[in-house]
Amino acid sequence: MSKSLKIIVIIIITFSISVILRETVFTDLSKKINLYINNNTISYFIKSIAIGIPLFLGVGLIHNFKNFHINLGLNKSILKAVFLSFICTLPMLIGYAIFFNFNSNITINQILTGAVIAAFIEELYFRGILFGQIYRFTKIGFLPAIIFGAIIFAAAHLSQSQDLPILIGVFITTFLGAILFAWVYVEWNYNLWVSIFLHLFMNLFWLLFSVASNAYGNLYANIFRILTILFIIGFTIFYKRKNNLKFNINKKTLLYKSN
Repeated sequence: MSKSLKIIVIIIITFSISVILRETVFTDLSKKINLYINNNTISYFIKSIAIGIPLFLGVGLIHNFKNFHINLGLNKSILKAVFLSFICTLPMLIGYAIFFNFNSNITINQILTGAVIAAFIEELYFRGILFGQIYRFTKIGFLPAIIFGAIIFAAAHLSQSQDLPILIGVFITTFLGAILFAWVYVEWNYNLWVSIFLHLFMNLFWLLFSVASNAYGNLYANIFRILTILFIIGFTIFYKRKNNLKFNINKKTLLYKSN
């Protein structure tokens, strides 16, 4: 078995196990944990980490249990990621502050679960592991590496509505979001903190101003979200060109990496 095939098989198997655990054994795990610690946020975080145990073991098997944080991109600059992410998401913050009312009823627990924990866990599992391990350490190109994970990521958000048009909108929105976060992760030298904080701030501003009850949103929500996405892409391109840095994703790495 080739190295690339071995990595792909390990990631698919361990991710499948995580999904199965999430839907069976760990369904009520956060409730059970909460009986002892009486804190919904911590219980939710522990459950989220427990679900990822097979994935962590998979990454360990791929790299002989060495340099775990490096292979996920967690060894890069956090401060740089925070600054970059905040600047790039300003269109959402400013636009939502103008056109939407501040959610005065929002709680710290809602911010922690809906923005902080959700962004960290989703980027760690979907970009750092499911996409990242396949794209970084095999010859698979960007598009085939991200498509599978993007579909699963989008499908995981379909519980937000039962209305078909909204479900389609949610799927397309989160599917494209997965591609964006993966692209950012790669182009910023596999700094997973960049995609984590971009995801975090975008979620946070959505929650702070009660933009919508689902990821699809409405006209104004999407106008400023699109502006933010264009800002993220434009700033990344500007930064790389100004510093004479090569784009990691190009025609030679889009489908298959020969080197």
